[in-house]
Amino acid sequence: MKYILLVGDGMADHPHPDLDNRTPLQAARTPNLDRLARQGIYGTAHTLLDGYPLGSDVANLAVMGYDPRQYYSGRAPLEAANIGVDLGPRDVAFRCNLVNVKNGHMQDFSSGHIPTDEAKPLIKLLNQKFGTDKIKFYLGTSYRHLLVWRGGPLKARCTPPHDISGQEITGFLPKGPGHKDLLQLMLDSRFLLEGHEINRERRHEGKPAANMIWLWGQGTKPQMPTMTDRFHVTGSVISAVDLIKGIGLYAGLSVVNVPGATGYLDTNYVGKAEAALKVLKKHDFVFVHVEAPDECGHNGDVAGKVRAIEDFDEKVVGTVLAGLEGRQDYKIMVLPDHPTPLDARTHTNESVPFLIYQPGEREPGAVSGYDEFQAKQTGLHIEAGWHLMEFFITGRLTEAVAPDLGGQAETTLAPDTPAQETPA
Repeated sequence: MKYILLVGDGMADHPHPDLDNRTPLQAARTPNLDRLARQGIYGTAHTLLDGYPLGSDVANLAVMGYDPRQYYSGRAPLEAANIGVDLGPRDVAFRCNLVNVKNGHMQDFSSGHIPTDEAKPLIKLLNQKFGTDKIKFYLGTSYRHLLVWRGGPLKARCTPPHDISGQEITGFLPKGPGHKDLLQLMLDSRFLLEGHEINRERRHEGKPAANMIWLWGQGTKPQMPTMTDRFHVTGSVISAVDLIKGIGLYAGLSVVNVPGATGYLDTNYVGKAEAALKVLKKHDFVFVHVEAPDECGHNGDVAGKVRAIEDFDEKVVGTVLAGLEGRQDYKIMVLPDHPTPLDARTHTNESVPFLIYQPGEREPGAVSGYDEFQAKQTGLHIEAGWHLMEFFITGRLTEAVAPDLGGQAETTLAPDTPAQETPA
């Protein structure tokens, strides 16, 4: 059996006035998702939990079947794995955004999605000026980079910059134990980066300057069992985002880097889907992650989010389905990791719609399409979202997890034996 996990980051949303009070999922044309929802197991799952960051780190750990209460140790350590940084026992990793601050406000948490080749000399300069035997900056992708601090301030309270778009930064600067050292680095970076030739050129071109670093998401190296240990499958992760790749690496998956994968609207959707089909020729499992809907949610870009969802449906879901046409030996699970509502411009602690499809398992249901409200109306809800992966792989969901399967229990996916290699 082949298992395909497709995540449209942040797709779930609220009704929006610019969409006739529909959500982007309702407004978008998604024939492939709609068909899979009609013919698959369809419901809602809660991937975030109280007391933990409302972020893609916690949510995607849950989507991958890891209970965040047991395995979450911070966002940055997950990203460190993909950058190739092996954290020591005293190392604290921080996510280091290159941001644009203007008139004391968080103007752009991504510095206009600064390209990696323009970010590289900025990170190099930060290392030259601020790096020590305990502090080192590492280049990531676009605006997403890493700071590793041996014995650093693990318990400082830091705010994700995408949570404060357009707001004055004063009330969101680091607080708590060790915050003064973090704050000093952040403020000093402003003086260092402001006049850099890269930023002078970006301003000349009308682009946001990457004129400050923002440190957040700190943590230490996690310890996690692999997907092979848990479900007897091998596979790969495909994403433009270091966080997702890092989760995949800790889960024992290989990383497939797709040319043109940007994490934004211009990403290579088809290339990701085609790479997934290649993975399935040798392995049992593939996780394809698309960041664009989330980025549009953070930016409040209504048209962009609808477009991102339509591209995800056509170019990712559609391409995968076309490549598997005629086969019966696969299951697909599709969901957002969390909502990123346009009105909030950040993540919210609400359930997301999920579907699980296996050819020939179910007759078409009464639903007409894939969206937040129709998923809720099925009555199937998984409150502890980390149980969803086990449900996907094994077809089993214990009564303690979901005592009411909303009438879908009679035709849940049949349990599988441990996955065996089958020719693609």
